[in-house]
Amino acid sequence: MKFKEIDAQNQRVEQITTSHLVIGIDMAKEIHVAQATNFRGIVVSKRHLSFSNSIEGFEKLSRWISELQQKHRLNRLIIGMEPTGHYWFNLANWLADKSVHVVMVNPATTKRNKENRDNSPSKNDPKDALTIADSVSRGFYYEYTRQSHEFQRLKTLMSDREFWVTNSIRLQNRIVRWLDIRFPEYPSVFKDWTCKRSMATLKTFPCPQDLEKYMVSDVLSAWRVHMQRAGGTTGTEKAAQLIAQAKRSVGEQVAVDEAKADLKRLIEEFERVTSMLEQIEKDIEALLLEIPMAQQLRTIKGLGKIFTAAILAGTGDLRQYAHGRQVLRKAGLNLAQSKSGKRKGQIVLSKRGDSALRKYLYLATVQLVWNNPVFRHLHEHNVQEKKMKKQQSIFKLIGKLARILVGIVQRGEEFTPEKAVLNWIEAA
Repeated sequence: MKFKEIDAQNQRVEQITTSHLVIGIDMAKEIHVAQATNFRGIVVSKRHLSFSNSIEGFEKLSRWISELQQKHRLNRLIIGMEPTGHYWFNLANWLADKSVHVVMVNPATTKRNKENRDNSPSKNDPKDALTIADSVSRGFYYEYTRQSHEFQRLKTLMSDREFWVTNSIRLQNRIVRWLDIRFPEYPSVFKDWTCKRSMATLKTFPCPQDLEKYMVSDVLSAWRVHMQRAGGTTGTEKAAQLIAQAKRSVGEQVAVDEAKADLKRLIEEFERVTSMLEQIEKDIEALLLEIPMAQQLRTIKGLGKIFTAAILAGTGDLRQYAHGRQVLRKAGLNLAQSKSGKRKGQIVLSKRGDSALRKYLYLATVQLVWNNPVFRHLHEHNVQEKKMKKQQSIFKLIGKLARILVGIVQRGEEFTPEKAVLNWIEAA
């Protein structure tokens, strides 16, 4: 896949000066390790500091830093850490609440730079902390900004939703597997096994042998226990098809009682998870009403509540971005190319960023191409006039979407199709 290459953005935000004490912290579940250097990357502490992931440990770190600042007369402070796992959240937020300058170092940076100081592939916590501090002293970091309360709530809700969606998919796959083994003819009657009649069937007589002795009227009566409109022409037809398929089924007939118990547990858990997801989506929609910029984004036809919430959960406050390229970089959708001399490598996505944000920006763009006349027109223009491949056009439109999102929030306006097309023509 070919892309148009764009200039990389410099990630250095603040100049490291001679007055800076640079702290690098290697994060762990229980014990963190810190190392201290000056602006040149020269170690200024006698040995590293180990401190616990507790308020006592955080205060120990604070005292250690104060002593080093007084000793070396360094009145400015910057603390760097890797955003690996979730162990860094508490310390980063504790420091940010105390107005300490906290920055993040990409794990790929420390991995590649760990041999620079001692020409050794060895790895340990003090060395990792020193590598992080060294990376910060050279400006290879990005700022950590604690988001406002609304965006933190939104991020928590979306993370929760992702977890339960994953569990829901696993349950659905397990139920489909059960049907493939016990009643392989079932999909010929119910293409969607989650519909009301299907769910009523799975709860009442899931195995083919359960249906052999029933008449159509019996099946309809059983369905009425779980749903209101079980009969009618459609219901009668479905019941007849179900009985006919059950009589000729080749499904497994061994351990039937155990299989039924298994399906019952799966159905109950699936309905419980589905109910939770419905409540989470209601909470998300209510929270979006409290975020003014969310209402601006919703003016883009086809950008539903889940896509809006997922994008804002990944980016945070869009007012902090100066250009859509910063959103792409945060999602790992910026471009990378390896070339040397006459060799020119393929341009690819860096994928160094928030994978969830990257996924939802892609899915949102695909959805917009289907449902938004502006994006559909731009996509057709790319494919038919510019002879782009469809996937290449989608990724180009992701950049367009990122610029639109930042633009309408920065200007405090709603999405205007005419302006979007005009800007696209001018950019082209």
